[in-house]
Amino acid sequence: MSLTLGFVGIGRMGNPMTRRLLAAGHSVYIYDPSSAAMDALAEAGAHPAASPAEVASNAQIVLLSLPTPDIVKKVALGDGGLSEGKGLRIVIDLSTSGPRGAQALAEGLAAYGVATADSPVSGGVAGAESGKLSLMTACAPEVFDEIRPILECFGRVNHVGDRPGQAQLIKVINNLMSVTALAVASEGCVLAQKAGVDPAKLMEVVNSGSGRSNASEDKIPKYVLTRNFDFGFALALSAKDARLCLDEADALGVPMMVGSAARQLLLATKGQFGEDGDLTEMVRTIETWAGVQVRGGTIG
Repeated sequence: MSLTLGFVGIGRMGNPMTRRLLAAGHSVYIYDPSSAAMDALAEAGAHPAASPAEVASNAQIVLLSLPTPDIVKKVALGDGGLSEGKGLRIVIDLSTSGPRGAQALAEGLAAYGVATADSPVSGGVAGAESGKLSLMTACAPEVFDEIRPILECFGRVNHVGDRPGQAQLIKVINNLMSVTALAVASEGCVLAQKAGVDPAKLMEVVNSGSGRSNASEDKIPKYVLTRNFDFGFALALSAKDARLCLDEADALGVPMMVGSAARQLLLATKGQFGEDGDLTEMVRTIETWAGVQVRGGTIG
């Protein structure tokens, strides 16, 4: 069934996700501060709007893909925000905004009679382009039944709870586990290089044994050993996700010593290579400390 939807935030993730909605036959009203981003999707058939409020006046269901909890709050509840639209019923937040961010969004929009679903995604730009994202969604069952066909345009959908923030908690735990795996895999590659062992051979062995992870199978071979460092996830965003997870752990009294160490490496790398540096550049920080550069052969 073709729907009229809204999408706010059409950057690296939002652009391919909007294109998938268009390909599925939906009409999509879009908004982004970048006119170039809106022009590109207008050429693909989307309808540009002048504000989030205008998006919400044309679509009863609006999706968000935004970088920080503060921006999510501003887009939803600020001047010219979604709450000023006419006819809005459901907001689906695909961003990683943390459990408390999801709860604040739900409470703020409930005052306007708008339901929310926090539905962060995992799988990166490649997953967004191929429709193979993993989505974790928390919302009321009746809301989930309505939005599930929309979310299935993006990948596999998991209903993980009915309270705002439950999906966000799973997402930030997932991201912290992922970056921790990348950190230790990067350390292993630097150690191997300094010892005269080919890091590519190290990854081959690890990937056939118990140490394998997404980092060893994907990120290290594709983005580190090649020296491309173009996985497509900014250090600032990864550090933000780690902070959201550790803040929640602190609030609940759960020690996360390993995750805290991974965040420190992220912050050190962000300080060296900037907020827009790529997540996979963490290895370069370890290389600097060790005085060696990882250069592996071809895996396989």
